[in-house]
Amino acid sequence: MVFCHQVVRAVGRASSLGRWFSALVGAVCLQAAAADAETKHAFFGDLHVHTRYSFDAYLFGTLTSPDDAYRFAKGESVPHAAGFDLQIDRPLDFLAVTDHAFYLGMFWAWRDPAHPAAGDEDVKRCAFASTIAERGAAFRGCFATLAEKGREEDSRSAWQAIQAAAERHNNPGAFTTFIGYEYTSSRPGNLHRNVFYRGSEVPPIPFSRLDSLNPEDLWAWMDEQREQGIDAIAIPHNANGSDGDMFELVKFEGGPLDAAYAEQRMRNEPLVEITQVKGTSDTHPFLSPNDEWADFEILPYQIASWRKSRPRGSYVREAWLNGLALEASDGLNPYRFGVVGASDSHNPGERFDEDKFVGKVGVLDSSAERRGSVRLEGGGFEEVAFRFFSASGLAGVWAEENTRGAIFDAFRRKETFATTGPRIKVRFFAAYDLDEATADAPNILRVAAAKGVPQGADLPMPPADDDGAPHFLAWALADPQGTRLQRLQIIKGWLAADGRPHERVYDVACSDGLAVDAATGRCPDNGAEVDVADCSVSEGVGAGELRALWQDPHFDPNAKAFYYVRVLENPTCRWSTWDAVRAGARPRPDIAATIQERAWSSPIWVGGR
Repeated sequence: MVFCHQVVRAVGRASSLGRWFSALVGAVCLQAAAADAETKHAFFGDLHVHTRYSFDAYLFGTLTSPDDAYRFAKGESVPHAAGFDLQIDRPLDFLAVTDHAFYLGMFWAWRDPAHPAAGDEDVKRCAFASTIAERGAAFRGCFATLAEKGREEDSRSAWQAIQAAAERHNNPGAFTTFIGYEYTSSRPGNLHRNVFYRGSEVPPIPFSRLDSLNPEDLWAWMDEQREQGIDAIAIPHNANGSDGDMFELVKFEGGPLDAAYAEQRMRNEPLVEITQVKGTSDTHPFLSPNDEWADFEILPYQIASWRKSRPRGSYVREAWLNGLALEASDGLNPYRFGVVGASDSHNPGERFDEDKFVGKVGVLDSSAERRGSVRLEGGGFEEVAFRFFSASGLAGVWAEENTRGAIFDAFRRKETFATTGPRIKVRFFAAYDLDEATADAPNILRVAAAKGVPQGADLPMPPADDDGAPHFLAWALADPQGTRLQRLQIIKGWLAADGRPHERVYDVACSDGLAVDAATGRCPDNGAEVDVADCSVSEGVGAGELRALWQDPHFDPNAKAFYYVRVLENPTCRWSTWDAVRAGARPRPDIAATIQERAWSSPIWVGGR
């Protein structure tokens, strides 16, 4: 639709004939886009789940298979490592099993009595650790054993089993599976990526940290595979725990960024996980001090470490701002990515519900005491990073149908959104030809899709003699089985005339008939409350749907900018408070008792002149 928009605005100014042609093109484009908007549906899934083939999930006690993960995602009950059953309340639409590529499947292979290394004492110590202490010792001490006595054929066998499970459970139109894995790099901050494929054609063995720690080498390998017809996308995760390494302003080896780097990164990494069990990577209070909702599910540490993670270079909003600055100064932008959510579950799967959260890492955090949310018998709390974990998150996508090709292509165009678990639907459009007269029209989403561009896209600037600000249509629909919505926001990032980056949060729609306060730019309090004694919430408060047709009151056609949607639910109990309620205890005082679940859209970029 971008092409149509450009033709209509440019040709239509030329002459009477041009205006006639413009009207004709516009009518054809409107009809095509309206049909396109009607045929797109919101699908929810998880692109980040581990099974017994991951070295860490295995040591956490998880013995479930990729088949089990897919059965769980489709709504079946499966066993948890701690001895109880897990079941999701609603099936997912798609799933990818993403086991760690390095030493893939080796621990599981060693359990076979016929394995050539089965009698080795070091192998037995690593493969049959059972107590918490033994698992911890194995986690710290078995990598040398894996490197010395592991076999590539064990990893190939696991990779083939992962593929076979994905093929067995893929059901076009009903449930989509993606073949994938996790590339687990670090320096020392987290640089992990999940790699998943468009179809059934995949490499004979995944590219892992044993091949290279440099993500640029991963991208080059993916490019080579793509030339052979094997298309894949890599999704970075837990930028929040990267210690500033995920969105650096230099290459991995320290050289300056260039156009080739930016093009290669965006070709291979059009999306980023903005939320998951190990925290949220939207922004940080240090980076966004004027955003009242920035302090949300922040994991302050580097991944698998008690070392603090530096905020700069670790959050997506700052990366988008830095991308604008790079584009303005050097003509390159490696950070034009969209967003998804994921769980990173090392159990059979995640239930995405605060009151049903059982942790992430098998037996290690399977009880409230081990998660640090309820006092131990001695009276104190377990001082573990698990208390910062989240019951998050989900990937949302707007696609024509629930198939590998349609969903993968939607990921490529970044027509995506992310939630912290609820099935909130979010759509976001930008156009120059919308007006207030159509704001309440029942077909406003069709009109916006026909006249503008969706989340993840670029809105071209109007001609030089047209300084009109675009309209943005933001829309969110609450989870029908979840909590009602409180407010709808548009977040803007832009470069000022002096090249300095800025950001601002705008409330654009309020629940309960409330209006945005002109002085504060915020929705008034809607009165939603939580009783942390029993986690009951205010009844009859909040909205099932929020929608706004909005123009930026500070729009500057000369400024490069991005805009994205954030929608907030009414507050509810955090999982740690639910743990305390079930234990008949008070919530832990040094972690948030309540949260506001939320969803984010991918941005729309508006290029300055």
